Amino acid sequence: MTTFLTNVFAGLALGSTYALVALGFVVIYKSTGVINFAQGGLLALGAYLGYTFADNLAIAFAVSILLACAAAAIVGASVERLVLRRMVGQPPFAVIMITIGLLFVIEPLITAIWGFDNLPLANPWNIQTVEVGGLVLGVRDLWTIGITAAVVVAFFLFFRYTRMGLAMRATAFDPEAALAQGISARRVYATSWAIAAALAALAGITLAAGPGGLSPSISFIALAAFPAMILGGLDSPAGAVLGGVIIGLAEALTRGYQDQLFSWAGANVSLIVPYLLMIVILLIRPYGLLGTKDVRRI
Repeated sequence: MTTFLTNVFAGLALGSTYALVALGFVVIYKSTGVINFAQGGLLALGAYLGYTFADNLAIAFAVSILLACAAAAIVGASVERLVLRRMVGQPPFAVIMITIGLLFVIEPLITAIWGFDNLPLANPWNIQTVEVGGLVLGVRDLWTIGITAAVVVAFFLFFRYTRMGLAMRATAFDPEAALAQGISARRVYATSWAIAAALAALAGITLAAGPGGLSPSISFIALAAFPAMILGGLDSPAGAVLGGVIIGLAEALTRGYQDQLFSWAGANVSLIVPYLLMIVILLIRPYGLLGTKDVRRI
């Protein structure tokens, strides 16, 4: 039982990171109808900015997180303003290809500035642990879960009670009606990209603060979060959080019991479990667990 609970806790911590990335995916999809494949690049960029503030400039870690998220938000909003705004009204496929192009621009830029070496991100947790009821829990994982929970609550309060949140929900529901009511679609789109980039940066920093350190390959975490978004529902923020937790638990439990149950499948079977789970869920619910069913009238 101790082993099971330890794996569940590790899955919740990993799922929290996936939830932040998936939430960024959903925010942009709801407002623009486009899947942002540059999310992985924004995640890596935010993590490296956090490293610059915390290690190179010796700024307090908590302040470095805020600065990195703010800088990433500015980058996201600038990308929308300078590049994607010119694609308004164009086919979604063309916009998606631009986001893929942005990913391939951001990744070489990161390596050109920070190099390919693995960098240790200074943080107050390191490898500290606490023991709760016989379970040894990582302090970093506890903070990751707590930070994610606080951000998710703040996210939903923002969408529920603020004027911009209401404008974003209205634009996602009916863009033409929102425009008729005087809502600025451009401001909504820029805000969506800023929020998505800030969430990606936060996910990148919490992940890089672990024992694995920081390397350019950190951007691949977005590929693992992609099934979480699909599983939960493309247009559902709550589904993104739920999908992230489910994918994290599935991956951690598979890794924990791999030797006993999946030794025949190879050492990296846990990496394909999120995609297998996504396929199974989509076969049952093609629009995801909490996604909106698309009804067409003829």
